[in-house]
Amino acid sequence: MTAKEYLGQAYRLDHRINSKLEQIASLNELATKCTYTLTGMPRNPNRSTSTMADAIAKIIDLQAEINRDIDRLVNLKREMVRIIKAVDNTEYQTLLELRYLCFKTWEQIAVDMGYNVRHVYRLHGEAVESIVVPQTSH
Repeated sequence: MTAKEYLGQAYRLDHRINSKLEQIASLNELATKCTYTLTGMPRNPNRSTSTMADAIAKIIDLQAEINRDIDRLVNLKREMVRIIKAVDNTEYQTLLELRYLCFKTWEQIAVDMGYNVRHVYRLHGEAVESIVVPQTSH
């Protein structure tokens, strides 16, 4: 795994967590819209009768997945901080933290650091080359 791929893991994991949170919001909305309809028609005993119960079960499962993903993200970020702090150049450290821990855009990083975007790209290339990727990465 390259240094850039390694550093990009946190961003992808963060997006998966956000996607699951959106799914939970959608399921919550569905659960609150559920209504029970009374009819004189016989029911199929094998068919699930509670859409709300199904939605709640899915919400609980997704929340457990999110908690596991958050734990992984926290551990990954902790490891990334250690690796970034091992870089000798503090300017590289700042750039790497802004990009891979704070998920800022190149333009935001350029403004924060007082550089133009092209200079930030150049610095990023140098900073990534200075990263030592652990052998047993996620």
